Amino acid sequence: MQSFIYQGMPSRVVFGAGSLASLGEEIQRLGAERALILTTPEQRAQGERVAELLGARSAGVYPQAVMHVPLEVAQAARAEAARLGADCCVAVGGGSTIGLGKAIALDSGLPILAIPTTYAGSEMTPIWGLTENRLKKTGRDLRVLPKTVIYDPQLTLTLPPAISACSGMNAMAHAVEALYAQDANPIVSLMAEESIRALAEALPEVVADPLNEDARGRALYGAWLAGICLGSVGMAIHHKLCHTLGGTFNLPHAQAHAIVLPHAAHYNREAAAGPLTRAARALGGERAEEVGALLFALNRKLGIPLALEAIGLPPDGPAETARIACASPYYNPRPFEQAAIEALLERARLGLPPA
Repeated sequence: MQSFIYQGMPSRVVFGAGSLASLGEEIQRLGAERALILTTPEQRAQGERVAELLGARSAGVYPQAVMHVPLEVAQAARAEAARLGADCCVAVGGGSTIGLGKAIALDSGLPILAIPTTYAGSEMTPIWGLTENRLKKTGRDLRVLPKTVIYDPQLTLTLPPAISACSGMNAMAHAVEALYAQDANPIVSLMAEESIRALAEALPEVVADPLNEDARGRALYGAWLAGICLGSVGMAIHHKLCHTLGGTFNLPHAQAHAIVLPHAAHYNREAAAGPLTRAARALGGERAEEVGALLFALNRKLGIPLALEAIGLPPDGPAETARIACASPYYNPRPFEQAAIEALLERARLGLPPA
């Protein structure tokens, strides 16, 4: 039996259809009086509905969250929270909104209550990220871990199928990399395998019938497990490449994760054969060398763009991304090899299957 350390994340989870109705009670449980509600500009109406639900406990809606949390956006949000006298943040949305809440908490210590409407998983992690001068910096700090998370599948019913698919594959990436993380342990590996299986089964049903509340719930369950994985262990080459692609080229976060995942898993097929065999089983296969192809086929089935150039990566992108990633690599079972990574990214840029 391997030796390991498992550190549970101190957060409260309320899961179930209609659980948004408990928001007021959960704010009270935090001991908060004035909640600043965060959303993207596109989700402002949803934020206004949450404000109505909170009534006098709402300090206002701040609908300025954007991808990759630019430093200037974070600074403006911190100033607004202080101006309004907010004593907590309610982040309604996906990784962009929850990331903005984390940026506020990192500076002020304000507690976060997260209400995910995508499958990003950020709500279950103490990981923050800020982008400055086209470089994305990430770190871990328990101050940014949401104190409470409300998972209500009904809030995901309006998430378009295409975004649902990419967001779900983004979540799956957390689980796949958790299996071969440097600090992987049996508990997280169990959750990772279950997450991959739940997402692989639920996402095609969500895309086929976006109003299937049961499938939405199972996808959200898989995303919750993936988020725990992301928050519990370190990530590897896939996340390093996607952080670089997002920070340097401002590629859409979930789509980039979905496209890169098959290629990153294939890169590690020999160095992480044991862990990736578990991923293969969860995806309906048997062997580690199948994982890249299985993930690529799942992306195609879900209608996800297969090429990074389709979401904005220029021809010189693979070379620059490989150079930046290799200059400060994360842990990975297989060493970062700049030429091999550039070739991997070139295939991903063109939408070719892993090879």
